[in-house]
Amino acid sequence: MLYVGLDVHMSQSSLCILNQAGQTVNRRTIKGAGNAVIAELKALTEPFSLCYEASCGYGYLYDHIRPLAVHVAVAHPGKLRLIYRSKRKNDRFDAGKLAKLLLLEMVPQVYVPKLDVRNWRSLILWRQRLVDKAVICKNQIRAALRECGIASAAKKSLWTRASVAWLSSQELGVAGTLKVQMALDELLMHNKRINQVTRELRKIADAHPGVALLRTIPGVGAHTAQAFCAWVDDPARFARNKQIGAYFGLVPCQDASAGKNRLGHITREGPAVMRKLLTEATWVAVARDAHFKMFFERVMGQKPDRKKIALVATAHHLCRVMLSMLQTGEPYRKEERKCGRGEGNPIRPQAVPSAPPTPTPPPSDFPSSLPADARGHGGVA
Repeated sequence: MLYVGLDVHMSQSSLCILNQAGQTVNRRTIKGAGNAVIAELKALTEPFSLCYEASCGYGYLYDHIRPLAVHVAVAHPGKLRLIYRSKRKNDRFDAGKLAKLLLLEMVPQVYVPKLDVRNWRSLILWRQRLVDKAVICKNQIRAALRECGIASAAKKSLWTRASVAWLSSQELGVAGTLKVQMALDELLMHNKRINQVTRELRKIADAHPGVALLRTIPGVGAHTAQAFCAWVDDPARFARNKQIGAYFGLVPCQDASAGKNRLGHITREGPAVMRKLLTEATWVAVARDAHFKMFFERVMGQKPDRKKIALVATAHHLCRVMLSMLQTGEPYRKEERKCGRGEGNPIRPQAVPSAPPTPTPPPSDFPSSLPADARGHGGVA
């Protein structure tokens, strides 16, 4: 068995091959893109395992190398402290370190989904970028109005047809009119592209049963549900329900030593778009569902400065609920009753009171009626 470390780049890649004893068998630089690397690996006569860092295009390389190798480990670049914090860092040394980590079975691996799931994730990220560009255009238009001291006449939205016509009729000067018109044209272009991508995402979401299941949660819409399903992919790969919070970077950083435990800000690992969508869904869930409202208020503890902490904790709780639903296939059961303070704690549920004891029937020889003086209805003894 050979252990291959690969440091991949677009123009050239570095290759380091170790045997089972950890000795270097071959070390070389491959000129060319991924096809040249694949051709070099096909020339190996012995079975091999391979390790490389996850970067742009890692999925294409994985799909072509996986049939050739016994095992392919895709390393998490943010967790390879041995490489990125090294005082001597170059492609040849990095490939050798990857091969040694593979030999010692110490590679921090990432999950590699299938091609259709990777394309699904790519579309979700592309839609989010288009939405961000549309928001920039809207902010530019608002800034142009503010520069001229013009307040918006729209009561609800500035982007309806009537509001856009009102914008075009305003006297903003040469510079202001040009900026608003160009921003409006760009906004219309981005909205058209957003609708086009949304239609494609809707087709994928309609074919996935988990999206409809997650949408039974109050506040979880189509975009949040499909993003969650795309990044989770296989719910069975999470051994515990608590791991989903760390996967999406919703758990705090920890620095524990000598009996002292310090918790900092959240780790922010995983896709940022997922944390954004979860946060937006959490606000709606807190407003619409009694269970999430109780959880939010319990963490906040009537302290306004803990509102953001409570929001992140509730988002963490929400994604755990979503993962549990995907694993069990059960829809969300909304809690209809309104709970007062101290009732219905989602972490520590109230004990169910036992039923009152059933009265023992009288014996068969007991008289059905008593004399008037023995009934105890009053009177003087």
